[in-house]
Amino acid sequence: MILNVQGIQFHYPGHPVLDEASFSVEKGEVLAVLGTNGTGKTTLLKCINRILHPAAGAVWIDDQPLTTLSRNALAQRIGYVEQQRSGMRCTVFNAVLLGRKPYIRWDITQADMAIVSQALDTLGLADYALRFLDELSGGELQKVVIARALAQEPDLLLMDEPTSSLDLKNQLEVLHLVRQITRERGIAAVVAMHDLNLALRFADRFLLLKDRRIYAAGGPEVMTAENIETVYAVPVVIASHGDNQVIIPV
Repeated sequence: MILNVQGIQFHYPGHPVLDEASFSVEKGEVLAVLGTNGTGKTTLLKCINRILHPAAGAVWIDDQPLTTLSRNALAQRIGYVEQQRSGMRCTVFNAVLLGRKPYIRWDITQADMAIVSQALDTLGLADYALRFLDELSGGELQKVVIARALAQEPDLLLMDEPTSSLDLKNQLEVLHLVRQITRERGIAAVVAMHDLNLALRFADRFLLLKDRRIYAAGGPEVMTAENIETVYAVPVVIASHGDNQVIIPV
């Protein structure tokens, strides 16, 4: 087990967000975190990454409490792709190189450079290496952020709506890549998503949030029409198309 979350509680002043959230993720798994706006998906990722500090509960990475890790050690274990991002006057190569910061002691090594080049190749960004971030489209910028997270060589990827700025082709490519990387490298990914059909297609397990709590958790068996209607307040039917299941609002 790579990630173990037990009893996480978090609230903003006068506004509880998460109550007793507990789940785990195994090596090679992609976990989709689903729910309506405001149900705590982003907050949950930030609590796992220690950007926010929960009022109660604990998080372990490979049986090691996150509270015992330094910020550098944490950044070596967890790669975070946040939801909001903006371009700055920095080249794509240097932006991805920032993912190596937790490993750099005195100077950048050839190994660091090679890892950055590999991350750029993986995301199809090699030809963009010398472009500036503020010259990129939203989709291109999103790929740079993902490449930077991969350059950290993490055990766990936390991704907050990683396909929100991508067209359909790039959505499929990025999520296929995330699933492939988690399996080949034996890491795990926790992905907050809105698109239920993409979640069904690429995730191994699912976490449905409702009313500050985990309403359902498990494999494809929890993605029923009844659970989805309860969580989203929209009736749906689930149809099969080839090997894929498709959720259709009624």
